[in-house]
Parts: sequence; C-alpha cells; structure tokens
Amino acid sequence: MMDRKPKKIIILGATGTIGIQTLDCVRQANSVAPDSFKIVGMCAHSNEQKLLEYAGFAAGAKLALAEKSENEHIHFSGKDAIRLLLENTEADIVLNGIAGAAGLEASWHALRTGKHLALANKESVVMGYRLLAQLAESNNRMIIPVDSEHSALFQLIARIGRSDIASIGITASGGPFLKKSLSELETITPDQAVCHPVWNMGRKISIDSATLANKGLELIEAVRLFGFSQDKVRILIHPQSLVHAFVQTRDSVLWPHVSFPDMRLPIAIALNWPQKADVSYGMVDLAGKTLSFENPDDNRFPMLKLARTALDIGEGGTIAYNAADEVAVHAFEAGLIRFTHIPGVTEQVLSASWPRQADSLEHIQEIDGRARESAKRFIQEIEC
Repeated sequence: MMDRKPKKIIILGATGTIGIQTLDCVRQANSVAPDSFKIVGMCAHSNEQKLLEYAGFAAGAKLALAEKSENEHIHFSGKDAIRLLLENTEADIVLNGIAGAAGLEASWHALRTGKHLALANKESVVMGYRLLAQLAESNNRMIIPVDSEHSALFQLIARIGRSDIASIGITASGGPFLKKSLSELETITPDQAVCHPVWNMGRKISIDSATLANKGLELIEAVRLFGFSQDKVRILIHPQSLVHAFVQTRDSVLWPHVSFPDMRLPIAIALNWPQKADVSYGMVDLAGKTLSFENPDDNRFPMLKLARTALDIGEGGTIAYNAADEVAVHAFEAGLIRFTHIPGVTEQVLSASWPRQADSLEHIQEIDGRARESAKRFIQEIEC
C-alpha cells in the first residue's frame, strides 16, 4: 500500500484567530498521524513578526505579507502578495481566514489557481458567491464553509441529502447584550461590545455578533451557499451555543447539529473533507445541560431584518449591507457614532438603488466603494 501524501495547505490570515487555530489543528493532526498535512504557504496582513514566528511550525513554507516588507524571509509582499503566493505555490486547499471584504479577491485567486477553498471569510459569499461558485465549478473545485453554522449545515445536507430537506436554520448566541434594555444599548462602549460570552474572536466580528450583523451576514451566506430561499432559512437565539444549525426534512423531523463551540472542529472538517475528521474538539455531553431557543427581537436586533431586506434587493444589496456595516463598526470603534447608530447607517445605505446582480470583481468593488462612501456621508451627519 502506498503511503498517503500529506495534504498541502495555504493559510491566508495566518496570524489571526482562524489562522492560529488552523496551525493548532495541523500540529495536532500530524502528532497523531505524521505527515497528514503540510503547510506550504502562509500570509498575514501586517504582523510580520508573528508571521515569521509561526513559520517556525511550517518549515519551507512560502511567506507573504500584504504590507510592503524588505525582510529576506518574506517571499512576497505588497498589494499583490496574496495573488503571487497563490500563483507560485502548489497546494491542495487554501484556508481563507482573512477578515473583511479584502478576503473576496483572495478567494477568487485561490479558486482561479486550481485549489479547493476552505472558506472562513463570510464576505466572499456575501459579496461574490455566484462568481466564486462559477469559478469553482469550471475548475472542478469545492468551496467548503468554515463558519461553525455553515459547516454544520454543510455536514447535515451532505449526510441527509438536499432533496429531502424542506428548510434550514442557524442559531445565534445573542451576544453580550441579549438581556440589556434598549435604553442601555445607547451607552455601550466598543470594549463592552467585544466581550462575547461564548466565542473568542477578533474585534470586528465580536461587535457584529453584539448587533447580530454577523448573523445577518450568515443568513445571506446560508441562502447563497445552499440555494434555499430566505423564507426557508430560520434564525433562533440559542445562548448555550451547542446547537449550531438544524435542518427540517420533508417529513417534518428536525435534525440538529450539536457540538461544543470550538472553531477547530469546522476547520478540521474542512481540511479533511471528504474524509471524516477524527478529532474530539466538538465533543459534548448533553447530560445536565439545559438548551433554550427563542426568536430574535427585531427591535433589539434590526441588523437581521436589514439582512433580509438586502437579500430582497439582490447582490448589490448584500454588498452594500456588508460595506455599510464595516464602515459603521469602524466609526463606532473610533467614537464617531454610538452602538445603536450602526443599524441606522446600514438602513440609510440600503435605501439607495443597488443592482440586482454584480457581474465581475470590478463591478463588486465599484458597488462596495459606492456603499462605503455613502455610509461615511451618513456618519458625518450624525450627532452623538
């Protein structure tokens, strides 16, 4: 019997939360079954020191930095670093853990260069999934979601079969302010907003989880990734974060995906696919656990309703929703607006006219830029 060759991986966003957890998954997998995986490329945005430090766990990996670098150990740097890394590195799969809209172009180049895509960058789906899906199909490559909710749906649908499923759903913890009064939300600070009760994430995604904009983005993702109309996608508040997603089959049976909240589980599932991941990260004992679920309150979480509005508008609407939220969150962190202004900025941006379809990366970037400028204008008019 021939030895199995290690699966070659490129990690984009290697110094972020997802990248660090991917490194941990690879180290643990190789400690159990040596040479299961080989990291052949790593990229970071600006943290050169950490990138070089983590490269010590990936001997021979090519390194890229999105900011300009003169370090001899950095193989590619500057605005074209990610593209050059992907074009000049042979790999089986790319783990895209880049945060924000910048991840879309990286996803495009990963698929264009013939690699499978393990996708933790939700903006790639929200902004340009149709184009990415076409590229994946033409190159016979897969897009495997790494978000915990969409990884759960991906597994449930693969096991049950798309044709037998009538509707799908994802859960939200409700963030740190689930029980606060609406008046209390007026005085929330950025440091309070990033204190997520369950997940350890970056600042932007933590603030999005507090407004439930993150769940709005995940609603859009679910519709795009799995081809269900938005009226067939339900969201439930589930503070315990043990049930990540569920599907209802045509016989009305509800099938939940239950696991401990650990991002290493969806990462390991994506890296191993189509083989089953032999890991214990998500192991949970339900004995003694009480699980609760409730419908989200649109008054407390207007970003969810706005995500559905964006879906009704079309691809331009979802691009604008993401752009407006990114600009508003940045303004909130800078002290320019209050926490409760984030939905208002997003709603005003969505009230403009946006195209039903975006037919190229350039068109997506044009819509994104227009939405960001619109959000900045609205923010300038706000008096805190």
